[in-house]
Amino acid sequence: MRPLTGREELDLFSRLPYTLNEELADDLDTGRRRAPWMWVALRGDRLVARAAWWGRPEDGAPSFLDVFDIDDTEPDRVGIGVRLLRTAMPQVLRAGTTPPEYIRFVPADWREDARARGVVEDRMAALEQVGARLFVERLRLEWRPGTPVPEPNGRLRFRAVRDTEEILDLMTRTLDGTLDAYSRDELTRLPAREAAARHHDDELARYTTPRDWWRIATLPGGEAVGFVVAAHNDYNPIIAYIGVLPAHRGNGYIDDILAEGTRVLVRQDVPRIRAATDVGNVPMADAFQRAGYVNYERQITMTWS
Repeated sequence: MRPLTGREELDLFSRLPYTLNEELADDLDTGRRRAPWMWVALRGDRLVARAAWWGRPEDGAPSFLDVFDIDDTEPDRVGIGVRLLRTAMPQVLRAGTTPPEYIRFVPADWREDARARGVVEDRMAALEQVGARLFVERLRLEWRPGTPVPEPNGRLRFRAVRDTEEILDLMTRTLDGTLDAYSRDELTRLPAREAAARHHDDELARYTTPRDWWRIATLPGGEAVGFVVAAHNDYNPIIAYIGVLPAHRGNGYIDDILAEGTRVLVRQDVPRIRAATDVGNVPMADAFQRAGYVNYERQITMTWS
């Protein structure tokens, strides 16, 4: 069990299939991955397990573990996964710190497919033995070209965000009654305003796409009812954040706001639009479905306390 020696071992690392394999070379070139953060377990010259962490180029430590695979033909595959993690984690992570979360994309129907379910549960079992616990399962969604996008119906007006203070105020207000697992968890430790500011600074402020893609939804008289943040992350055009203020929920405005965020990105002639929401956030999941977004896979997130 060892880290990669360098980029020249990417073919070895990619012998186990996963959708992120095609991004590994670019991630190494940009500093989002580093060879010492990419570990393999070998039996002779055969790859039997692997793990890799991802981080921002400017950070000295990884942000999350997002590649963890075990050859499912191995009789002791859970044990091999545990050994790999226990060997790699002390070398990759800073001593005394809580390990970053584990994120895994899985088939949308993984629970119904016996083989897929076994693979997912084996990985989760190995992670549980090194202290991780399931935090949330999310739907990963995609809008594809050719999917109809409704024109504005006149119920709402849309404009750009005036300044950071305005978006922070709206983000803070939408946290009241939120169904999002990350936000609910943050609110157990932080006041709503501070949680909103952290989300803004750690994620939204890092997007390099134009701020006028961020749209405020108002009633014809000018009262704000919600907002949507359309952006492009390191890989895809995305609906990064969307919310309706508590006083205006239950009126179907989420459909109008999501349509506006979709229109903003469609005007950029994008090949797709990605989004995600918690399995438990049924109103948001239903809105994406009505808007024609396809649930193409799910995301398992596990955390260490």
